[in-house]
Amino acid sequence: MHITLVRHGQTEENFKGIIQGRSNNLLNDTGRRQCKYLRNKFLDKKFDYCYMSPLVRCVETAFILVGDKVPIIRDDRLLERDMGELEGRPWEEYNTYKYWDYDLNCSDREIEPVQDIFKRCQNFLSYIGDKYDNNTSILIVTHGAPYRALRYLIRGKKLKGHLLDGRIENCNFEEFEYNNK
Repeated sequence: MHITLVRHGQTEENFKGIIQGRSNNLLNDTGRRQCKYLRNKFLDKKFDYCYMSPLVRCVETAFILVGDKVPIIRDDRLLERDMGELEGRPWEEYNTYKYWDYDLNCSDREIEPVQDIFKRCQNFLSYIGDKYDNNTSILIVTHGAPYRALRYLIRGKKLKGHLLDGRIENCNFEEFEYNNK
């Protein structure tokens, strides 16, 4: 199946460097412009389904990208990482190396362990892999952490050690061929 993975557009919290986690924040004007720009890049693409995180920044992104052209399905497995005590705090307080070490699987400060993110994303991929055939084209609108986990899983990369592999900008997208069979 063809998967197009998209991170939601920018929010005011993204712009200010504030950790959002599962906060339900709207896109800002820049985020809406990013989504409209991406929508224009997708004009020649055909999606059969759009799956998205139920948080409003992803809902808004998905509706700007595809509107009512395809069925849009909310899925909790695509939620952003629960950032526990760090939600609403500056990004400088977040130790990416510590919290993205798969073997360490740190959950202090009530942060969702990285292995849990990978488990729910694998569950999601297995679900769509079983439900749809290889000719299906799916748009997935999510957040930075599940985006990264899905990308690792789709590529079949080894889940070991430190898994943070660069920044994923707002409205970034990548396309993949995925076969779960």
